[in-house]
Amino acid sequence: MNKFFITSAFLTGVITSTFAQTTDTTTTSAPTQAPTIATPASGLTLSGYIEAYYSHDFTAPKTAQERPGFLYNHKRNREVNINLAFVKAAYTSERVRGNLAIQVGTYPQYNYAAEQDLVKNIFEANAGVKLSKTRDLWLDAGIFSSHIGFESAISKDCWTLTRSILAENSPYYLSGAKLTYNTSNGKWTLLGSVLNGWQRITKLPGYSGPSFSTQVQYRPSSKLTLNWSSFLGSDRPDSLKQGRFFNNFYAIINPAGKFGVTLGFDIGSDRKPIVSGDRRVGNGSYVWYSPVVIARLATSDRSYLAGRIEYYDDKNGVIIGTGTPNGFQTWGYSLNYDYKILPNALFRIEGRVFDSKDAIFEAKNNSVSRTNTSLTTSLAISF
Repeated sequence: MNKFFITSAFLTGVITSTFAQTTDTTTTSAPTQAPTIATPASGLTLSGYIEAYYSHDFTAPKTAQERPGFLYNHKRNREVNINLAFVKAAYTSERVRGNLAIQVGTYPQYNYAAEQDLVKNIFEANAGVKLSKTRDLWLDAGIFSSHIGFESAISKDCWTLTRSILAENSPYYLSGAKLTYNTSNGKWTLLGSVLNGWQRITKLPGYSGPSFSTQVQYRPSSKLTLNWSSFLGSDRPDSLKQGRFFNNFYAIINPAGKFGVTLGFDIGSDRKPIVSGDRRVGNGSYVWYSPVVIARLATSDRSYLAGRIEYYDDKNGVIIGTGTPNGFQTWGYSLNYDYKILPNALFRIEGRVFDSKDAIFEAKNNSVSRTNTSLTTSLAISF
């Protein structure tokens, strides 16, 4: 199957003033490079992050104010807006740590829509204690960034401006308690957690049990990170008896080099629901999966080019419902350019195309289209 696209456009006049971000001390995954295990300096630090953006959807009608429903970042169409901005206080000592970050922007507006109003503006809020004097073993509890996947909501830490389809449709945040162990040589991270659910701060009504998640990460050198994360639980009421088992795999190759590659693969399954008494729709489970390849090239000490090819198959509509005969079976292609204006200021521009098996994208003249083309730019500043 040959796929080809050309996207070109012109944008001027994005001006912002900002806050920015420091590393979440409870996070162990590494979206851009393999982490080093080090004891952070003690004390309280304040930081912030802000990302302004403009997205132009060439396929949608001029009156369409939102990008397609399966996207949660850079969601607003044809308007300058803030994707994510937060201020963060982080406290660290030898045996205690804690983080509190308050957020605004269109990302929390859409991704936290199902949460109670009181917690929609919490990017993270967690407390941790080191359980061993001699081992890097921590117990953290609260709301924290998800360890599932190689991308986060903080765009500047990701290789592409927009998030991959698999990242947009798996947890960005989790709430519960987790136990994290890093080996003394910095090569292994092991994590186990008990959670309120699949990207849930407040439990889903009708779901009684906890969910569980794990992470195994191996970093044999600074040039390679291998990761397997899993989720076991449900995102459905108990009455449907739909258990969910989800796996995320990725490899980050040569992240700090001139040329790097990220390979990712998600696969999940929900057991088919009970529709009457103990009778199920059918035997087995509904399965969805998504592979993605991202390649990045440093064109100078201040600039990068990155390209992405991805596919998402959810024909049964478990995660992304379409109401069409073939469900969501969609290819994605993107190309972006990054320029570091200052050490803490990043300008980015990205062209992106989706190509679906069914016509699922809103188009001009009250029609629908199998393809969708867009251009997004952003300016992110951190301190």
